[in-house]
Amino acid sequence: MSFSRQIKIAPSILSADFADFGREIRAIEDQGADWVHVDVMDGHFVPNLTFGPPAVKAFRPHVKTVMDVHLMIAPVDPYIEAFAEAGADIITAHVEAGPHIHRTLQAIRAAGARPGVALNPGTPAEAVEHVLDLVDLVLVMTVNPGFGGQKFIASQIEKIRRLRTMIGDREIHLEVDGGVTPETAPLVARAGADALVAGSAVFKGGTADNPAPYGENIRAIRNAAETATARAA
Repeated sequence: MSFSRQIKIAPSILSADFADFGREIRAIEDQGADWVHVDVMDGHFVPNLTFGPPAVKAFRPHVKTVMDVHLMIAPVDPYIEAFAEAGADIITAHVEAGPHIHRTLQAIRAAGARPGVALNPGTPAEAVEHVLDLVDLVLVMTVNPGFGGQKFIASQIEKIRRLRTMIGDREIHLEVDGGVTPETAPLVARAGADALVAGSAVFKGGTADNPAPYGENIRAIRNAAETATARAA
């Protein structure tokens, strides 16, 4: 997984057809997805239940790009090894999920995955300042985590901009998750995000049998983001 600041689109399979994950994953990749985003929720840290390590292991053979696993769970440390063994390429943990994020990120790296750190909307950028040298990705939640289809929280744009400055020339991806559409993608891309998670905005209008709308949606988000960054340059 070579590093690049080019815009990457990471569809969240939380918006896919739960009865057909294998074909849905193959469809979004065939239609231009750069990463596959897997939202893991525990009904405790966030008010929803989704996937565990066995599901991630089942997804793995279908993912040819990058499996980007976002752990919205607490405690997180006891499950790191299981998700790494299931095949996660990136494992992102929330700074709010436990008292020792430094240790958590070390554990992710030791398990063989790339560490990411996530921030809820109410958490300041400075919360990750002292762990930036441990991570490959910083994820900014632009909705409150727990459910898809929520409205983008515009106050997070300044946080993205602040984090981009903090990251400097480090090879760290800056990812945004929540309410990403062709309308909001330019805002986060101009602020410095290079990885955009989108669920309903990618999967709307298509199916595994009719995946062309997935491609149209992915291209619309990518083009909006790339046009905005080109103008900013």
